[in-house]
Amino acid sequence: MLPKHREPSHPGEILQDILEGAEITQQEAADRMGMPFQRVNSIVRRRRGVTADTALLLSALTKTTPEFWLNVQSTWDLWHALRARGGKVPRIRAIA
Repeated sequence: MLPKHREPSHPGEILQDILEGAEITQQEAADRMGMPFQRVNSIVRRRRGVTADTALLLSALTKTTPEFWLNVQSTWDLWHALRARGGKVPRIRAIA
């Protein structure tokens, strides 16, 4: 369900909170996952989304599931797509 009265959390916001709570730097997280610092930093700064590959790595790092990260990302994407369409789903004659 998409939030109606607020923008949903970006995966980077959640990742930043987790890293801060664990007192882990973005560099240490990147090193643990075997990815460049820039990739982690771009997610935290909301300039990059979470891909399926990144979701696998984040789930291993945070003891969550890849589905969690992909669901957060898809909620973010859908909310912004809906806003871009003026808040309305287009009316299209359905196939079935």
